[in-house]
Amino acid sequence: MTGIDAPPHPFDTAIATEYIDTHRLTGRTCPDYANMVGPFGGVTAAALLRAVEEHPERLGDPLSLTVNYAGPIADGPFEITARPVRTNRTNQHWQLELAQDGAITTTATAVFGIRRDTWADLELTRPAVPGPEQAVPQEFPEFIAWGRNYDLRFVTGAVPEVAPAEPQPGNPDSVSTLWLRDQPARPLDFASLTAMSDAFYPRVFLRRGQYVPAGTISLTVYYHATAAELAAQGTEYLLGSARANRFTHGHFDQNAQLWGHDGSLLATSHQLVYFKS
Repeated sequence: MTGIDAPPHPFDTAIATEYIDTHRLTGRTCPDYANMVGPFGGVTAAALLRAVEEHPERLGDPLSLTVNYAGPIADGPFEITARPVRTNRTNQHWQLELAQDGAITTTATAVFGIRRDTWADLELTRPAVPGPEQAVPQEFPEFIAWGRNYDLRFVTGAVPEVAPAEPQPGNPDSVSTLWLRDQPARPLDFASLTAMSDAFYPRVFLRRGQYVPAGTISLTVYYHATAAELAAQGTEYLLGSARANRFTHGHFDQNAQLWGHDGSLLATSHQLVYFKS
């Protein structure tokens, strides 16, 4: 089979949409990226980002994306509306909605822009951990289908067992550090980086040592890398790290960083999660 007639990567199939007029697109959920309830939030965010990337009025590359998961997305077709609300000289602001049967399930805003050469510095420190070849691959449970599309190698904070033989104590902190990449391997781009920014399971699982009802309400991704920097990553593993800040009144926030194999900070994310425990 040649590269010309090779089937698309499963991720590209999952985020595929088609414009039906200037600002409206249609798409369909993909069972390969299903989560406990509805599709994996990361793949929904990636589909929204790709909708802007493919719009003829798009300016530059993504700088930030905020996705608000207002309601469950059912299996089947959906429609995205993507509109630029203001375009400045170096940045552009977008509003997006995802709807099914006339009901809005997801809203989002995105900022795209042109990056300029300026003074630069990095204050975060990349975690010092062994390489991916020294970390043991771990899979999510069968009922989390999207996890099978990633090669996840936890250094710390691995996924708790679903039904352990003995009650498990909670973890003293919520930190997970892991190597990850698409499975099968796929060259990194903004869409896949978006999805990986949501590949960190809810921190309450780790703190409580068990699965509890939980779900992301809002996710924001900040893109620090250029398209060229992402292309330079190829299909190598990224290093990810996530932790929560406070659990209270049925909600918590968790932040994450994604680092390239060359040590560059590619993206950071922050999300608000509800839980019952």
